Amino acid sequence: MDLQAIPGVGAKTADALGSLDDPEGALERGDVAAVAGAPGVSEGRAARIVRNAIRVRHDDPGGFLATDRAAEIHERVLGLLQERAVTEYARQRLRTFYPSAADSRIAEVNAFVADAMQRTPRDDVLEALAGVEPLSAPSGVSVRERCVATTDAETYSDAAAAFPELSVEIVGDARDLAELARGYTTVVALDEAFVGVEVEGDVRVEPDAMERPAEVVPERVLSFFAANRDRIRAAVSVHEAAGIDTDVDLDALDGALAHLEGDGSVAGDDELDRLTRAVNDLDAAVSDAESVANDRLREAIGEQDVTIEGADLLSLVERGAGVDSLLGRELADEYDDAVGAARDALEEQLGLRGEAAKLARRVFGDEPTFPVARDDDAMARVRESLTAARDRRAAERKRELAATLADLRAPTEALVHDALEVDVALAVARFAADFDCVLAERGGRGFRIEGGRNPLLDVAFAETEPVEYGVDGVALLSGVNSGGKTSTLDLVAVVVVLAHMGLPVPAEAARVPAIAELHYYAKSQGTLDAGAFEATLRDFASLTERVADDEGSEGSAASRLVLVDELESITEPGASAKIIAGILEALHEAGASGVFVSHLAGEIRDQCGFGVTVDGIHAAGLEDGELVVERSPVKDHLARSTPELIVEKLAEADGAVGEEFYERLLEKF
Repeated sequence: MDLQAIPGVGAKTADALGSLDDPEGALERGDVAAVAGAPGVSEGRAARIVRNAIRVRHDDPGGFLATDRAAEIHERVLGLLQERAVTEYARQRLRTFYPSAADSRIAEVNAFVADAMQRTPRDDVLEALAGVEPLSAPSGVSVRERCVATTDAETYSDAAAAFPELSVEIVGDARDLAELARGYTTVVALDEAFVGVEVEGDVRVEPDAMERPAEVVPERVLSFFAANRDRIRAAVSVHEAAGIDTDVDLDALDGALAHLEGDGSVAGDDELDRLTRAVNDLDAAVSDAESVANDRLREAIGEQDVTIEGADLLSLVERGAGVDSLLGRELADEYDDAVGAARDALEEQLGLRGEAAKLARRVFGDEPTFPVARDDDAMARVRESLTAARDRRAAERKRELAATLADLRAPTEALVHDALEVDVALAVARFAADFDCVLAERGGRGFRIEGGRNPLLDVAFAETEPVEYGVDGVALLSGVNSGGKTSTLDLVAVVVVLAHMGLPVPAEAARVPAIAELHYYAKSQGTLDAGAFEATLRDFASLTERVADDEGSEGSAASRLVLVDELESITEPGASAKIIAGILEALHEAGASGVFVSHLAGEIRDQCGFGVTVDGIHAAGLEDGELVVERSPVKDHLARSTPELIVEKLAEADGAVGEEFYERLLEKF
C-alpha cells in the first residue's frame, strides 16, 4: 500500500509509519495501537489514519454524513459504543467504524458483528481486560559491561545502528582487542580476521552477530517482556476466561516470565544469586573475617605468658622491631590459626569456590600483624573475579532466557492484540444486548423500522416506547409538541447510521435504503435572517440539483436520505409552506427518500403538486395536563395540534363556561 495514498498522510507521516515493523499489516487489521507507535502519531490520529486506510481499501469516497446533525448522530452512537469498552485501545479502535456506502466495508463489519453478538460479556473477562494495554517498546536500554568491536568503518556504522544499546568500538589489532577486554566483561568481535586469536578475557569472535541480535543483546528482548509483563499476563487471563485459543505455549510463556525480574534481570538462578550476594556482601564479609581473626589473636595473646630476657629486648629495640616480630617468634601458630579462621569465615559467608576462593585466601597475609589487616589489592582482585563471574553468569542466563522469549515474542504480540480485539467485540456485544439490537437489511426505497427505540433519549432505554415507522419516497410527519416527532426522526437517523456502519440497530427488525449520503437538518432556533435563509435555500438547491443530475445512474434515486426537522422556522409560515412544498416536489421527482417534520403539514400538502404522504403521531388527548400519545406514526394521518387538543378538552368538560365559544374554535380546525 502506498502510504501517501491514504488521505491525511503526507511524506513526513509516511516516513513515521515506515519506521513500524509492518505498517501495511497494522493498517490492514485496524491495529490503532501499532499505528500509534509511529513517532509523532497520537492514538486519535492513528484512528483517523486507519479509518482513511479502510476507505482506500474499499474504494469509499466518504461523505456519508452530509450535515452537522448527521455527524452529531454518528458521534453520539459512537459514544454509546465506546462507553461499553474497557480499554482505551477498544475506544480508539471503535472510532474506525464509520458509516459508509461501500457494500464491501459494510459486509466486512457485518461479519465481525455477527461473531461479536455470539459472545457473552462475562464479568471475569471484563475484569481481566482492565489490565490489558497495547504492548510498549521500552526506551533507554543501555548495557555497559559489553561492547562490540570491529576494524572496519562501514561495519562500525552498521553495528551502531544494529546495537544502539551497546558501545561499538574501532580496533586496529589484537592488542587493541585485548585492551578492550580489560575494560569490558564481554567483547564481541565482528571481524573474521580475529578467529583463532587468543586474547585474555571473554572475547567472542562472531562475524554474524548482527543477524542474531537477541543473543548479543538479550536485554532488548528481556526489557520488552519485563516492561509488558503485567499486560501480557492480563491478556493470558482474558484468553483463559474467554476460552480463546492461542498459538502461544502459555505454560512456556508463564515459566519464562517467572524467571524475569521487573528490571529485566534474571530471577530464580541459584548460582547467579550466590555470585550477586558475594559481590554485594564482600566488604561486610571481609570486615567480619577481620573481627574473627583479631578476636582469636587477642584471646591467644591474653592467654600467653611471654618472658623477654634483657638481651632479647635490647636486640628487638636495636633492630627497630615491634610486636609483629614478637608475634612471629612467640605466637606463630596462634596467628596462623586466627588467619585460617578468618579465611574460612570469609569463604563460608560468601559461598566462595574455585578461583575466587583461592584469591580470597590472599586477603589476609601470612606475615604476622596485629591487628590483622586486609590486603586491599588482594580484595580488589577478589571483587574483580566475583564481578566478572557474576556478569558472565548473568549474560549466560540472559541469553538462555532471551532465546526462549524471542521465539515467543511474535505470538505474544498476537496474544495481546487478540485480547484487545476481544474488548472491541464485547463492546459491540454489550451495545447490542443493552439496546436490543439486530442487524438491519439494506436495499430498496425508503426505510422500515419495527419496534425501534431511540437510545439517545434522556430516559432509561427500558422505559422507551417502541416505534414502528416506514416511508416509501418522501413524507411529512405531523404531530403535537412533545409528541415525539424529533425523537422519531433521530431514531431513523440512528438506525440508518448504524446500519451503514455495519453495526446492529436498536429495533426488532429494520430495513434501510442503501444510500450514499445522509442529510439530516436539525430544527433551527427562531426565524433566520436574510443571509442565513439564503444559505439554507442554496443548500437545498444544491442537494436537489445533485439528485436530479444523478437521475438515470444506477441507484441514484435512493442515493440520499433527507431528514428535516421543522424547516418552516426559517421564515414566515405562509412562505415556509410554499418553499417546503417545492423542495418535496424536487426530491419526489428524483425518486429520493425523506421525512420532513412540520407543524404546517396540512398547508404544505395543499401546496404540493403531487400527493405527498402525510403521517401523524396521534395524540389521544390530555390527562392531568400530560399528553397521551401513540409514539408510532400513523400512516396517512394529519395529527392534531396541541392547541386543538386543549380546545377539545375544554369543549368536552361538563358544564364548561363558554361551551359555544370552544365549539366555534374547534370548527376552525
